[in-house]
Amino acid sequence: MKMVKKYAGVMLCVAVSLSLTACGPQESSSEKTSSKGSELVVWEDKEKSIGIKDAVAEFEKEHDVKVKVVEKPYAQQIEDLRMDGPAGTGPDVLTMPGDQIGTAVTEGLIKELNVEKDVRSLYTDASIQSQMVDQKLYGLPKAVETTVLFYNKDLISEDELPQTLEEWYDYSKKTADGSKFGFLALFDQIYYAQSVMGGYGGYIFGKDKDGNDDPSDLGINNEGAVKGAELIQKFYQDGLFPAGIVGEQGINVLESLFTEGKAAAIISGPWNVEAFSKAGIDYGITKLPKLENGKNMSSFIGVKSYNVSAFSKHAELAQELAVFLANEKNSKKRYEQTKEVPAVQSLASDKAIMKSEAARAVTEQSRFSEQTPNIPEMNEIWTPADSALQTIATGKANPKKALDQAAETAKGQMKAKHSGK
Repeated sequence: MKMVKKYAGVMLCVAVSLSLTACGPQESSSEKTSSKGSELVVWEDKEKSIGIKDAVAEFEKEHDVKVKVVEKPYAQQIEDLRMDGPAGTGPDVLTMPGDQIGTAVTEGLIKELNVEKDVRSLYTDASIQSQMVDQKLYGLPKAVETTVLFYNKDLISEDELPQTLEEWYDYSKKTADGSKFGFLALFDQIYYAQSVMGGYGGYIFGKDKDGNDDPSDLGINNEGAVKGAELIQKFYQDGLFPAGIVGEQGINVLESLFTEGKAAAIISGPWNVEAFSKAGIDYGITKLPKLENGKNMSSFIGVKSYNVSAFSKHAELAQELAVFLANEKNSKKRYEQTKEVPAVQSLASDKAIMKSEAARAVTEQSRFSEQTPNIPEMNEIWTPADSALQTIATGKANPKKALDQAAETAKGQMKAKHSGK
């Protein structure tokens, strides 16, 4: 996910029976015995290992193995695996964003998982689909996220919240004075802008007859995408968004304006809950607003998963560990420590989890969200689309011309890099 790059719900399993006939060479009885006393390495996300501490200890005791947990930024783990895997210094289990699955499979970096159907069915449809490539499963979802709306209760009450993006535009026109602002978003990035463009009918890839992403059908410059981009441009042209939130430092500026009480509302994600709380902001969280056409703003669903390295010397045991970490009990425990919304269907109605305003907002917004494409061709979309949106934000090009150029560039890159697969 590019979500990954910024950097947008629920996890499970029950006592599980694993079938490994499609996971490469199976371990013989002697190989299974030899795994006792061995060490598995898990790459967990930064500052998230506390969420699996108890589960790891339990797994070690049950299987008579040692599990070493190493924290690494989850969006960078695949890059590290490319080097560390072949060198024999990589993980057995890693965590990664769903939009990197296709690339990882194409490069042969992760193994197919062969688990029972009742295990797969315990996860939300969107989260499990993020782990599928050509109808094969390559990971188990552990957390989901979407973008949501944060608002400062000292500046605007829940009852006063505009219900549509256009109403937020009107609110911002009344409140923005160059130093304080109404509503802000990083609309110069497709990860956020797709919430508007998608609501008007824009899309990244169309679908083929089997429901898979079709890279030959690109929708980033269709009529709906252009209409959404025209609305986005108004926020910048009319001075409702500061120039500082355009470009690489934009996310830092946006978050600072919110934590300093200079922005009434921003689009962000659950990854900022702890930071905003520490900043002492009395904030509320809700789903994204509607558009004037009556449709809710969309968003990308970001899925974090547990995946088994193709270089693991104990692939069967590593899969068993991934299943164990992602089961219902351990997913709930992980939520309690990390506040990341689990990907298990049953936990979507768990009273303890739904007490969290952030979890409720992510769950509700997920109803209007789309899976971040996980095919390798998605890598050719981010940069051209972001570049186009930045020219739109700065007024250097009209939306149609900019998006047409982005589509042309993306198609050229896809043809050059992916046509031979």
